[in-house]
Amino acid sequence: VAVGGVMVSHATLHNPDELARKDVRVGDLVRVRRAGDVIPEIVGVVLDQRPSHARPFVFPDHCPVCGSPVIRNQGVVARCAGGLVCQAQRRQTIRHFASRRALDIQGLGDKLVEQLVDGGLVETVADLFKLKVSDLAGLERMGERSATNVTQAIAKSRLTTLPRFLYALGIPEVGEATARTLALHFASLKALMVADEHELTAVQDVGPVVAHAIAVFFSEPHNRAVIAALQAAGVHWPALEKPSGGLLSGKTVVLTGTLEGMTREEARAALERLGAKVSSSVSPRTDFVVAGRDPGSKAERAKEFGVPIIDERGLRAWLDKAPAL
Repeated sequence: VAVGGVMVSHATLHNPDELARKDVRVGDLVRVRRAGDVIPEIVGVVLDQRPSHARPFVFPDHCPVCGSPVIRNQGVVARCAGGLVCQAQRRQTIRHFASRRALDIQGLGDKLVEQLVDGGLVETVADLFKLKVSDLAGLERMGERSATNVTQAIAKSRLTTLPRFLYALGIPEVGEATARTLALHFASLKALMVADEHELTAVQDVGPVVAHAIAVFFSEPHNRAVIAALQAAGVHWPALEKPSGGLLSGKTVVLTGTLEGMTREEARAALERLGAKVSSSVSPRTDFVVAGRDPGSKAERAKEFGVPIIDERGLRAWLDKAPAL
């Protein structure tokens, strides 16, 4: 339908409360607008043209593709909890698993992922570690040299860290920061997997919605089977000790600019081993800012708030006292 000079073919219908409030049913004729002149929105139903077969839509309790439980973010967005095995999510699950901030498998781009999935070579992320050069060399735009590079990158990714591994799993509601917090709190994957929702809500910044999503994810037998297969394939990480306070315990630190001797991720991990909370924004509650090359606006905000700024040399002085991973 043409709306405001644009052809609109889809409008989101993901909120069950909105569907009920507007009484939108399968088979209805509806009125559409562009909310804020941008987002297609169903305004209401043309009731006098409602067909006799129109029926309310019932959201499933389980994924219609893989059968895993459906969880809801604050009662609105429905998500399948079987992300590691769900065929409908397979491509995106693999892309996320291989992404730079997850297991960082270089060379495993979108086109190759599509070929691996469509060709039946990879069903779960654990299958990545079974790939041989001969499996890849015959694929489009993949010669033997490229295939060798990819298999070597996959092999290299077997050694990771627990926070990266948790993030790579694609657990609903668990981003990088939450993955790090969970890893530092539980210190082991086994302890996290058996934690109940009450234990999870005791973790800093983990509320009931996130705790429920984590508990459901790890209770799903398919997800546990893929995790076991990943570990059997050799995916591992250095042991973590549960932090019992540290030199920077309770301190909030912000990293900004480019560090010369390490990546920002490495600096963050080391600061967290000292007990610090690494934040992405500067506030009056920030204890100090680490400024590398070209620090930008965060350093300026630190000056406005009177927050101490240290350089990479000062950071090194702290990190030399950090326990090894």
